[in-house]
Amino acid sequence: MSQTATISSTRRELPPLMRLTDTAATRLRHLYATAHAGELLRISVSTKGCSGKAYDMEFVKQSGEGDEVVKDHGLTLLVDRKATLFLIGTQMDYRETDLEEGFVFINPNEKGRCGCGESFHV
Repeated sequence: MSQTATISSTRRELPPLMRLTDTAATRLRHLYATAHAGELLRISVSTKGCSGKAYDMEFVKQSGEGDEVVKDHGLTLLVDRKATLFLIGTQMDYRETDLEEGFVFINPNEKGRCGCGESFHV
C-alpha cells in the first residue's frame, strides 16, 4: 500500500517590492510634474559608506534592461534588479525637518546603520 503526501499548493504572498507613503507620493508626483517631467525615479543600492550599502536615486528618461517597474499611488518608479533582495518590503517616505528634507527608506531588511545614517547593512 503506497502513501502519498499531500503538498499544499497555497503560497504565501510576497510583500511588494516597495511602497510609497502618501507624503512620498505627493512629493514624487510634484517632481514628475515639474523639474523631472518625462523622467522616472530609479532606485539602486551601491556599496559604500561605513556600513557597506547605500541608497542611490537618480532620474532617468526610460527604464533599463535590469530595472524592475514599481507602481504605487498611480506613480511609476524603477528599482535596479540587483537591489531587489535588499529592498523587498521597503517603504519610501518623504520627510521635512528644520534642517533637511528628502526621501528616506524604512527597510525591514536593514540590520543596522552607520552613525551618520548614510549607509546600512543587511
